[in-house]
Amino acid sequence: MTLSLPIDGEANRLLERSPLALLTGMLLDQQVPMEKAFSSPYVLAQRLGHDPDARELAGYDPQELVEVFARPPALHRFPKAMAGRVQELCRVLVDRYAGDAGRLWADVTDGRELLRRIADLPGFGTQKAQIFVALLGKRYDVRPDGWREAAGGYGDPDTYRSVADVTDAESLRRVREYKQQAKAAAKADRG
Repeated sequence: MTLSLPIDGEANRLLERSPLALLTGMLLDQQVPMEKAFSSPYVLAQRLGHDPDARELAGYDPQELVEVFARPPALHRFPKAMAGRVQELCRVLVDRYAGDAGRLWADVTDGRELLRRIADLPGFGTQKAQIFVALLGKRYDVRPDGWREAAGGYGDPDTYRSVADVTDAESLRRVREYKQQAKAAAKADRG
């Protein structure tokens, strides 16, 4: 099973075949709807004329990459900042994984190592890393020993907490409902 967001079918297929597109979508998944975040790698591919490549993006002129991200419709609410983050992510992928995002999880020994590798990436804090571990396990069959534990509550089966749990419009609605309830509870705790 793979991720199936209610977005353009070609955008979903890019997420299936390109580990870099999937990782980029996760990186962009902040302060924009998840459909926007995970469809932006497809828009980026259209603008580049081919699937995103870590080596190419790592070496891109930074100002030109900002222009690619900012061209309407912008790939993110903050195109300059996110173009920089994507480029920084790609540079790390080139340095540590020969430019192959799939190598990030290809040879991990356990869930803790997978979580550590992801959390070491630019733009990935613990929570985002746990969500990505859950996404890999639940939708892409990347399941090293202990992956559910490494993913925390996001790894729990039959839950609706994050993009890892989205398979259709109904599950997306349930994830949004969960997030709204969590925000309300956090706000009540602060208030």
